[in-house]
Amino acid sequence: MRVLLIDDHALFRIGLRELLERRGIDVIAAEGDCDEGVRLASVRDPDVVLLDMRMPQMSGIELLRRLRELGLQMPIVMLTTSRDESDVIDSLQSGAQGYLLKDMEPEELIAALQQIVQGQTVVAKELTGVLAKAVQGDAREQSPAAISFADLTPREREILCHLAEGQSNKVIAKHLGISDGTVKLHVKAILRKLDVHSRVEAAVIAVEQGLCGRKPSTTG
Repeated sequence: MRVLLIDDHALFRIGLRELLERRGIDVIAAEGDCDEGVRLASVRDPDVVLLDMRMPQMSGIELLRRLRELGLQMPIVMLTTSRDESDVIDSLQSGAQGYLLKDMEPEELIAALQQIVQGQTVVAKELTGVLAKAVQGDAREQSPAAISFADLTPREREILCHLAEGQSNKVIAKHLGISDGTVKLHVKAILRKLDVHSRVEAAVIAVEQGLCGRKPSTTG
């Protein structure tokens, strides 16, 4: 696993690099400058990028969006102390594949990164309640029909349950024997029918309503 770390706190950055390298993970760079971090992400093609949430040049979410606007598709993970509900939701809606906390155990962090590189979306277990509460709050403001599953086709229900396990489009496509593009179209239809803005919101609603009988994949 090749990791790029972008964090303006030198002690944390250096310490995490050493910790990961001791466990056999290749940290291609541990950078404190956001612009240099963007350049390295573009030219070094890491397997996963770890971003701090609060940095002086730009926020982690702004940096995340900039990387996505450049067309970079590798998993990007927020590694932060922030447990703020809006930070969690904004990160996932902006294309993060993970939201992890800096106080998690090293083994949990590495396990989460391995899951993320394999195509799963991972949210620290301490924050799943925050995520569910946010989605439930949105749901209470909607009419009951807005979160009805009646309009979903059998295939859309099947894909929604894979979303509830934190799987990426690529993993779902492989599992179902269909193309990534077909999965993407189904996901768009699911979000439209459930009147939500992100696949994570759809997954949480599915779990809360007991549609799949299982919880999204989380760790940390």
